[in-house]
Amino acid sequence: RPYTPKTNGKVERFVQTSLREWAYAHAYDTSDQRGQELPAFLFRYNWLRPHRGINGQTPISRLRLTEDNLLTLYS
Repeated sequence: RPYTPKTNGKVERFVQTSLREWAYAHAYDTSDQRGQELPAFLFRYNWLRPHRGINGQTPISRLRLTEDNLLTLYS
């Protein structure tokens, strides 16, 4: 639920992680270059990166999607 301490903590953690692993992980020449890296970071964060708060699972695994469900994945 929005505006609850639990949700706010999750958002704050995401901001910390994105700053550390995307925004300031490399010395980018321009803001545009940094922006171009954002989709790759979000893919890694949601699909590949295990999260300790959910027992080492990836966030996308929590949705219980099947691999053949393209409409759900890409709509």
